[in-house]
Amino acid sequence: MIRPMSTRPRLRRRGFTLTEVLLVLAILGVIAAMVVPQLLGRQKDALVRATKTSIKGMEDACKQYAVDNSAEFPTGSNDDVINLLMNPGQNADGRSISPYLEQVPKDAWGQHLYYEYPNTKAQNSSRPAIWSAGPNKQNEDGSGDDINNWTT
Repeated sequence: MIRPMSTRPRLRRRGFTLTEVLLVLAILGVIAAMVVPQLLGRQKDALVRATKTSIKGMEDACKQYAVDNSAEFPTGSNDDVINLLMNPGQNADGRSISPYLEQVPKDAWGQHLYYEYPNTKAQNSSRPAIWSAGPNKQNEDGSGDDINNWTT
C-alpha cells in the first residue's frame, strides 16, 4: 500500500539573510566608532582624578604628621618621608604612634609619588610639594603632564 503524500504544507524554516546580518554588523560598527573614543577620554580623566586623590591622601598624612610634630612637615628623601609616615615610631610617653599611611602612595599608573619639603615648586607655599610623573611615567619635576598639588 502506497501512502499518499501528506497534504500538510511543509514548514519552512526562516533565518536571517546575509544582507540582514551585514546590516546589523554595520550598525554595531558605527555605534562602536562613536562610543569608544568617548570611553577612552573618560578613562584618562578617571586616572587623573584617582592620582589627585592619592596626592591629597599623602598631603593629609603629612598634615597630620605636622599636627603631631610642632607644625613641622617631614623632611628628607621620598623614601625617608614615606618610611617615617608608615613607621612613625613612639611618642614622648613611649607609646607607639599609629601610622599616618597604611601603604606606599602611588599614582593611578602604579608609580610612586614625589615629595619635596620645603616646597621650591610654588612660591609662598607653606605646604609640601607632592606630584606624580603622570601618564607618561617620566618625572618632569611637576611640569609637563605631571599631576601636582600646587596648581589647579
